[in-house]
Amino acid sequence: MDLIDKLKNISESIPKQIDKIETEEATKNAFIMPFLNALGYNVFDPTEVVPEFTADVGTKKGEKVDYAIMMDGTPSILIECKPCNFNLDEAHASQLFRYFSVTPARFGVLTNGIIYRFYTDIEEPNKMDSKPFLEIDMCDVKEAHVNELKKFTKASFDLDEILTTASELKYTGEMKKIMASEINDPSEDFVKFFTKKVYSGPVTERVRLKFTGITKTALNQFIKDQVSSRLKSALDASDVKQEEEIEVHVESKKGIITTEDEWEGYYIIKAI
Repeated sequence: MDLIDKLKNISESIPKQIDKIETEEATKNAFIMPFLNALGYNVFDPTEVVPEFTADVGTKKGEKVDYAIMMDGTPSILIECKPCNFNLDEAHASQLFRYFSVTPARFGVLTNGIIYRFYTDIEEPNKMDSKPFLEIDMCDVKEAHVNELKKFTKASFDLDEILTTASELKYTGEMKKIMASEINDPSEDFVKFFTKKVYSGPVTERVRLKFTGITKTALNQFIKDQVSSRLKSALDASDVKQEEEIEVHVESKKGIITTEDEWEGYYIIKAI
């Protein structure tokens, strides 16, 4: 079974079980352990996955992180777990931040079994970044995310390759969030930028308010136009391919007369 199929199975189980899961331990058993297993790690083998991994922080002894994925006897990925009903924005990854700084691990994961946030030390060596470079929503598994997750599987884990792409992933993700925010609720600076490109007068408060709505409308129309254009191109390409297939079919069946009803049935089947 491919990784995408394993993740879909977990995704489909979430709405069926989430109402019955109230604790962190139940979240681990129902969602997090199957996720680690999907990545190819044996959660019952302590040489691969160590639960309650000890990560002493300064004078604090006995500090434990929920899981540590081991590579050649060394922790490579630290995983801090929360209950599935926990809002990860409220955790601020503070515990994971402390554990990260005192272990050789290069990756930290904060999860509630539904959202998985992957961190590393892009901005400053040996100091975990405050923002993740990758975020996976198990209720909305995207193909691009699956491709990135494959790099974390036991069979494909490559530290250098992940670190090479982590920086681009992080900043691309942050920019996409900014773009989504600007489309839904354009900021003052964003509106002023476009207003000055098309309006020669002074940008007063009244003008800014007027152009806030215009900017939002223009952005949404632009996106719709781009989507429509892509769809039209795809449909046109499909039509050309169908015509070529028909020509080949006709050439190979000379002397056979095809009725209009048969052609109509053919197009219906092709459309399906």
